[in-house]
Amino acid sequence: MGMNETPSANRVHIGIFGRRNAGKSSIINAITGQGLAIVSDQKGTTTDPVSKAMELLPLGPVVLIDTPGLDDEGELGEKRVAKTYQVLNKVDIAVLVVDAVSVDIAGLDAVERPLLRLFAEKKLPYVVAVNKAELLDEKKRDRIKAFFEKEVHLLFVSAETGQNIHSLKECIAATVPTQEMTKRVVGDLLKPHDIVVLVVPIDSSAPKGRLILPQQQVIRDCLEAGAIPVVVRDSEFPAALKTLSEKPKVVITDSQVFGRVSKNMPEGVYLTSFSILFARYKGDLWQQAAGAKAIASLKDEDMVLISEGCTHHRQCEDIGTVKLPRLLQKFTQKQLTFHFTSGGQFPEDLSGFALVVHCGGCTLNEREMKYRLKCARDQNIPMTNYGVALAAIHGILDRSLEIFGKPQEEL
Repeated sequence: MGMNETPSANRVHIGIFGRRNAGKSSIINAITGQGLAIVSDQKGTTTDPVSKAMELLPLGPVVLIDTPGLDDEGELGEKRVAKTYQVLNKVDIAVLVVDAVSVDIAGLDAVERPLLRLFAEKKLPYVVAVNKAELLDEKKRDRIKAFFEKEVHLLFVSAETGQNIHSLKECIAATVPTQEMTKRVVGDLLKPHDIVVLVVPIDSSAPKGRLILPQQQVIRDCLEAGAIPVVVRDSEFPAALKTLSEKPKVVITDSQVFGRVSKNMPEGVYLTSFSILFARYKGDLWQQAAGAKAIASLKDEDMVLISEGCTHHRQCEDIGTVKLPRLLQKFTQKQLTFHFTSGGQFPEDLSGFALVVHCGGCTLNEREMKYRLKCARDQNIPMTNYGVALAAIHGILDRSLEIFGKPQEEL
């Protein structure tokens, strides 16, 4: 990813849903003005959700997700439909595409009506796009309108002629929740000229020649806030503090060196981590802080799920599969059992786990991270993330949360 590109996780995710051959891929090509999606008269051309990051005016940077048809059949078809429903957990906006010509109005109750109910249950903003509108007669148009009579965002469009495609793009843009465009990683906690020290260890797990995504995003947000970011390795941290003419407002550290950094912290300076910032930015920080406090209650043979949002090459001292399990065993003095997932794999049924420890979620968008947190909350399973857990293990959780200003007794 180039330094000037918007990370996929920070883009608005738009999911395109509907039956096979409803014109989902054609709609994507029409609103982007590009041949991004394969179009065919054969049913089931799209067999897996396909994501494409791009710029979509007037909205800006987005991820478009083309999905398999919800009426797919057979054992393989059921698996494709299941993948389509999983996409609902990560998109910010849904576009339901209906084939105006071949649709059976009465049959809309079988696929479209349940999907609309799911949108409502998940509080997912959506637009209904009735495709092939140029082939509709007035009678059928009125019948479709009657079926969708309560839908505020209903448009009759044509991927073939371009009819109302511009209106569809504007409608999608207008449907984006305002907070999606205004959230900050750390900038809302800073004032112009605040000094922020960022502690970034360079070890075997660091990407060659660049900083990892959370570090890039925090630096950028500091600059946009008018603050003064000072980036150092953990080995140079004490020397960096001595060279500063005044105390920093906050020290933000990689979670893996929390213990070493905390020992060199001056009084009156906030301390937190990149992971903790992302726990707030992507989800519910206070749920994850409460989850970290549950670590001390773990018992022998408890199962702990350690989940990462991305997939990457594992190093010999990998944080998720090696360091965290070792630290948790040492801290609790219990014989724990660990289960690991990565990427899109996250079990909906968490009943077998005593604790979920998640990565910072820098590659996941906010909606998917909040879905995972909700799964844990609904099943009363404590859930935390790497940085919050490490702060608890090092005995500095309360201090690492002070900058956010919430009374600790509320946890």
